[in-house]
Amino acid sequence: MNIGQSLIEALESITANKLRSGLTMLGIVIGVAAVIAMLAIGNGASASITEQIDSLGTNLLFVNSGGDASIPEPLTLEDVEAIAQAESVLDVTYVLQGQVSVAVPSESTNTSMTGITPEYFSVQNVVVEEGDEINTEHLENQDTVVLLGTDVADELFGRTTNLVGESVRINGQPFDVIGVLEEEGSTGFGGGQDNRILVPFTTADARLMSRDGVDVVDTIYVQAVSAEAVEIAEEEVAQILRAQHISTLGVDDFEILTTTDFLEVADSITGTLTVFLGGVGAISLLVGGIGIMNIMFVTVIERTKEIGLRKAMGARKGDILSQFLIESLVLSLAGGLIGILLGIGISSLVSGISFGPGGGGGGFGAVVTLESILLATLFSAAVGIFFGLYPANRAANLEPVEALRSE
Repeated sequence: MNIGQSLIEALESITANKLRSGLTMLGIVIGVAAVIAMLAIGNGASASITEQIDSLGTNLLFVNSGGDASIPEPLTLEDVEAIAQAESVLDVTYVLQGQVSVAVPSESTNTSMTGITPEYFSVQNVVVEEGDEINTEHLENQDTVVLLGTDVADELFGRTTNLVGESVRINGQPFDVIGVLEEEGSTGFGGGQDNRILVPFTTADARLMSRDGVDVVDTIYVQAVSAEAVEIAEEEVAQILRAQHISTLGVDDFEILTTTDFLEVADSITGTLTVFLGGVGAISLLVGGIGIMNIMFVTVIERTKEIGLRKAMGARKGDILSQFLIESLVLSLAGGLIGILLGIGISSLVSGISFGPGGGGGGFGAVVTLESILLATLFSAAVGIFFGLYPANRAANLEPVEALRSE
């Protein structure tokens, strides 16, 4: 018997018991759909995080106090001035950060506050969607002005436009809204870039934050002259800070990170997540394979006499083996095809829910790749062959006389 004839007979057998065949394929359908959807979600999250980190620029360094010192010296404006003189540094800015309460007469919310300088916008690639950036005059005068993230604006005012000139209270003190930041999304690096406010550094230092020591900063952002100069800038900044912090001589009481460091961490996390999610789908496929094996055993028992008759009429062991193996393979591949379509549908649904009805920038798109489709297809085929091989081999090894005698 050739493969074509075996395929036709396999299809006839499957369609003869449509409900049973459908229920048998259900495990494969769910497993493949889970693999496709889970991998798509993992790939989408990874792409979203990578995109947001890349948007910061490939030539950016983040300097924080800490390192190996048990009691590190804080970073100061003197450190900033020294770093700014380095040949490999294009620009530098610094911030104060903390949690604050922001309120209007009818609403209030807790959010993160960042005290910044005018250089922050270019170094961090921050865009003001409406209104004006914080400028040098605001800094010098310690003006009580604020830029709102879109989440904060929506929470307080129910809108993100036409807010310039409005007033809010930050920790009970009145501030004038001079603008709203561009929406960045909250699913990737940073966790909540839209749930924050920006105020002048000097205002934050004098009115909102309490730091031990004069001219203390929380983080220094250093922009290297180019992506190629990042390593040189990192070493140069390290040498400058070692010279500045002589009380911790021999021990680095600071930490320098680059966007590459963040990318490596993000890739590690999302890679683990993707493998875990794919593993969940693989378990579903395994359960589906067991279902196929079970139904193939039932099929062999039901058709024992047919097998005996065919073998008595000259059918070879390989003919019987191929017939039942192809039937198992068709079941798994048909379930796999339906599962792929279902997985793509689920991925699209997840993307739609993530981005919301308006397709805004608050979510990420699940990414269905050709590799994941091929992987799911090959896996479903392998499941059909693996779990169908034993029942098919059992059918092929039946003795014609014993088979014909069976009830």
